[in-house]
Amino acid sequence: MTARTSRSVRIREDLAAVGVMLADLTRRGLAHVGAIIARAYRFCESWLLDSKKALYGLAVTRILLGVAAIGLLLANAGTRLYAFGSGSLWNGESLEAKSAFPQIWLFSSFHHAMSNDLLYTALYVLLLALAVAFTLGWRFKLVLPVFWVLWVSFIEANDMLGDQGDNMFRIVVFLLIFADPAARWSFDARRRAVRPRTRSADREQIGNLFHNLTLVVLTAQVSFVYVSGALYKAGGTPWSGGYAVYNPLQTDQFGTWPWLSDLATAWGPAVALATWGSILVQLAFPFLLLTRRTRIFGLAAILSFHIAIAVLMGLPWFSLAMIAVDAIFVPDGTWRGMTTGLRSAFADARRKVTDAEPAAPEEADSPETSAPTRRSRR
Repeated sequence: MTARTSRSVRIREDLAAVGVMLADLTRRGLAHVGAIIARAYRFCESWLLDSKKALYGLAVTRILLGVAAIGLLLANAGTRLYAFGSGSLWNGESLEAKSAFPQIWLFSSFHHAMSNDLLYTALYVLLLALAVAFTLGWRFKLVLPVFWVLWVSFIEANDMLGDQGDNMFRIVVFLLIFADPAARWSFDARRRAVRPRTRSADREQIGNLFHNLTLVVLTAQVSFVYVSGALYKAGGTPWSGGYAVYNPLQTDQFGTWPWLSDLATAWGPAVALATWGSILVQLAFPFLLLTRRTRIFGLAAILSFHIAIAVLMGLPWFSLAMIAVDAIFVPDGTWRGMTTGLRSAFADARRKVTDAEPAAPEEADSPETSAPTRRSRR
């Protein structure tokens, strides 16, 4: 065998070895990727089907949304006819609604009742009663769809008085139809505890699937609202310049407490920090949810953000609706721990009050017991 032939043989052997090595690496890589995909699939299947997640968080969402609805209805009860009913006919909403919802028969009840004060008041009281039942979780599966239809009809009948909180409220309440927000802290939960129902495994898994997918959609919706809002703000000169927080607080519409607005905007660096900080927190919010520590920071920051909007700008119902949705990101263990802590604190305070009460004086002798004594003295 010549030197050239032996060199060719060695080259072929080396190429064959490299091919075998590459094939082995490819096989191992594909096996590794397949194992990752299989683990991810098993995790997603287990997470979606095994049990319902964030039951306490969704219960808080239900309660806070109900409180927001009750608060808005009670706050406007005295001026309901002027703001939404016959007193608002001058704006033309009764003739041609600006929103598309009243043009759909399902959401047209309040629109058709605007000129009839008695009928409008009856619908208003009915909606308030449904809001109370919604908050308490009483016959929730029956109350929720009716409440949602009437609420959309009420809010969209006068487009001039709405805000972005109404959009979020409407979307979230609709999504709650597919979840189980009354599983905790509700009259329905108490009734289930007394009379538990047996369901087949298939129906249980279907209910778990819809419930948990609702959580996924709510997370996506909230993330989209925050991130899109941050990107929109970043494109504006007041926000990039660091003084956007100052502007609305100095207007008659949003400067609800002028002295408080002046106090909050007195120091320029604080205004710039609040302006840029709100953009950064909203933009990073989906990523802050990935770990426990960053989630705590993100929720605390966004909670402060909404509280500031509620107090300084006079938008409590909008802020409460957003806080209600953010409640799903607090783990159930945290809600249970908070409940246990509050119960323990209440029990300790009650025990201290009981211990501090003076001992009751001894009962005076009754006439029956004292009579023989008097007779004996005689």
